[in-house]
Amino acid sequence: ADAFRWYFFTSKQPWDGYRFSEEAVGEGVRLFLKQLWNTYAFLQTYEPSIEDDPTRPSGQTELDRWVLSRLSGTVTEATERLDDYDATFAGRAIAAFVDDLSNWYVRRSRRRFWAGDPVAFETLRTCLLTVSQLLAPFTPFVADEVWEGLEGGGASVHLSDWPEAGPRDEALEEAMGVARDTVRMGLSARGASKIKLRQPLEEVVVVAAGREREAIEAHADVIREELNVKGLRFVAGAEELGSYAIKANYRSLGPRFGKAMPQAAAAIEALDAQHVAVVLREGGTVGLNVDGHEHELTAADVTLQMEPLDGYQVEREGAHAVALDLAITPALRREMLAREIVRAVQGARKDAGLDVSDRIVLELGGAADLVAAAREHEGYVSGEVLAVSTAWDADGAPSTRIEGMDLHVSVTRA
Repeated sequence: ADAFRWYFFTSKQPWDGYRFSEEAVGEGVRLFLKQLWNTYAFLQTYEPSIEDDPTRPSGQTELDRWVLSRLSGTVTEATERLDDYDATFAGRAIAAFVDDLSNWYVRRSRRRFWAGDPVAFETLRTCLLTVSQLLAPFTPFVADEVWEGLEGGGASVHLSDWPEAGPRDEALEEAMGVARDTVRMGLSARGASKIKLRQPLEEVVVVAAGREREAIEAHADVIREELNVKGLRFVAGAEELGSYAIKANYRSLGPRFGKAMPQAAAAIEALDAQHVAVVLREGGTVGLNVDGHEHELTAADVTLQMEPLDGYQVEREGAHAVALDLAITPALRREMLAREIVRAVQGARKDAGLDVSDRIVLELGGAADLVAAAREHEGYVSGEVLAVSTAWDADGAPSTRIEGMDLHVSVTRA
């Protein structure tokens, strides 16, 4: 029933008409309700196991303040939309927040959750309880289940007061948004290059200035970690990341030049593409001489294509650009192998039925390159898989394949 209601509330405005299908309802379940439920289940699963420990860190982090500010903004937007009988965009605002909560806050805070940080758990609890109140008119059964499961108070979420928005830090929201956009563009560049995320790269180069650069600098560690790069460097303009190729837009210029269009196209390709890119980006026009007549070209009259520098993959959006250095050194490859080894050990832990907090005794063996990578990054591997000790004589243990090589893994509870 909730999935059905969610579809009709949020798929489009009622007066636009609906084309109903079970697949469309299922998409809402997959993209929203399961995401919400998995976040709720995560809190349900791990919060009860956390014991009081005065040595654990306390106090809000920037990420806590950001998600609570986003929560306040969502409460404000959803309330205003519902007051105007606009359930569609109220629901979409809630869905956008749940996506931010799951895919950024929880994911970026996972180490704090594993460490049992009470502030992280309390922040997540606050967000989910408030979301359940916002969802009460949309998905009444799921909202009540989340509310009662988290002991929100009272017999039902439907007997609670509508939430009130708290303070907002819009500057922090804007800065985090810039950092996330940088990450998104960097991940797009990775996808285009077909280099998997576990492979560390040397650097990311970003075109940014002013407040955007300040925001990126403030979140440089987050960006480097998300993109799995060693360094972050700034350049003033996208033209520093490669060279431009310029071509005529026949749709725009054809009616103007008619039979002279081939000469116009040749003249445009002969222009200094770098200069044209700078002028058009600043809103100017470019002069063009064809058969002794002067013409002015605007951004709509030409197509500019960036050809990245050798060894770089560039992702552009308007005047903004992010480039990844694709060179993979032997050291970077060994680090990638260490990350793949961690993934393999985590799989072995799961197969052994171990709890996520269990410490293990780890034994590794197999291909020399894999063992060498694990030895070089032993501290990282041990920390990620919670190994209290590591031995290198597991050649008889079950094996898995990494980059075409065999890795033998043995894990036992410490």
